[in-house]
Amino acid sequence: MFPAQAVAEVMLARGWRVVLSTDARGARYTGGFPAQVPIEQVSSDTFAKGGLINKILVPIRIALGITAARRKMRRDRPKVVVGFGGYPAIPAMGAATSLGVPCMLHEQNGVLGRVNQLFAPRVNQIACGTWPTELPQGLIGYHVGNPVRAEVLARHAAGYIEPGDHPMCLLVIGGSQGARILSDVVPAAVALLPKSLFKNLRIAQQAREEDSARVQAAYDDMGLRADVRPFFDDIPLRMSEAQLVISRSGASSVADISVIGRPSIFVPLAAAIRDEQTANARELVEAGGARLLTEEAFTPEALASEIQDILTNASQAQSMAEAALRCAKPEAANTLADMIEALVGETR
Repeated sequence: MFPAQAVAEVMLARGWRVVLSTDARGARYTGGFPAQVPIEQVSSDTFAKGGLINKILVPIRIALGITAARRKMRRDRPKVVVGFGGYPAIPAMGAATSLGVPCMLHEQNGVLGRVNQLFAPRVNQIACGTWPTELPQGLIGYHVGNPVRAEVLARHAAGYIEPGDHPMCLLVIGGSQGARILSDVVPAAVALLPKSLFKNLRIAQQAREEDSARVQAAYDDMGLRADVRPFFDDIPLRMSEAQLVISRSGASSVADISVIGRPSIFVPLAAAIRDEQTANARELVEAGGARLLTEEAFTPEALASEIQDILTNASQAQSMAEAALRCAKPEAANTLADMIEALVGETR
């Protein structure tokens, strides 16, 4: 949703009318979209969840969604449709390609997702957020980067305060998938840090609702100042004030960290089928802007060693922040908007 929101913001500023098509699940994550963007809900589904009955109903729900989307597009034909992946995009992309509407895909991750794989041979252009992106044989992708929201862009290259003998913030973000491992390991790792770091350490950690109380209690027992919540609505601000970020390597998280420019430790989601989160982190890790710990290697001892190494070496932390920033593509939303407008011009 974040790249779609970022492009919507740019297109509105350029005078376009923007409509978001998604399913009921996707609609729950649209709170940050500008008020001028109508949210059209259509049915969709995935084979990746539910039992046998659900799997039988999936094609029916998708067919109903495509039919509804076609009906809407016939009444109000779009100049262009841009798909950002995920099964909520299936109805709109299915309707648009069947009606001959110019179409584009944006793939956030370094590996093409299943839905984007389905539509890639049928669209006019493919824009890639992570580079290189693995594409089917014969298809060409254009590296534009991952668009970030205006509130992230406002903190592009925000001045980095090196670790030192002053308050330091450790930001831990994990999203909804598999964040429990962060709740299990990060407090245990912090407990292993030299006590000399405790007086200056401040922690902001995103944790699942069912884990929040125990994570908060763990930090309280250490006498540390910590803010533990299921969701932060001011992540860009917190990230800009952090000395170090520990995060899953979802594409949007990687983009935000690089645009703001912060040292990070990535823990790719092991359950990701195509291991796309490892691909997402690769550029920052190879550039020296981030460290990577697989879930298997993500032990309290290993994490404590990485945290201590970064927070006790100011010049190294500064170099990591600068390296992350060099990987950023703050212009991604505008680049993608340029591609959209060029495609419309070509297909008139």
